[in-house]
Amino acid sequence: MHERPPDGPLPPAYPVPGARPPHPDGDRVPCPPRREHAPLTRRQYAYGLTIALCVLVLFVVGIVR
Repeated sequence: MHERPPDGPLPPAYPVPGARPPHPDGDRVPCPPRREHAPLTRRQYAYGLTIALCVLVLFVVGIVR
């Protein structure tokens, strides 16, 4: 591989014969579909609500104090 000095200009880009065409700027590279997650259970909702309430109470106590 030909190395260039670190402060020099970048080498020009050329298409590779037989390769796929390049993606235009802003396009995403195709990937396999994502798996869907299972819905949240009541226990997970309860844990989240409990933690949110604890944080809210600690926040209010910190402001009042």
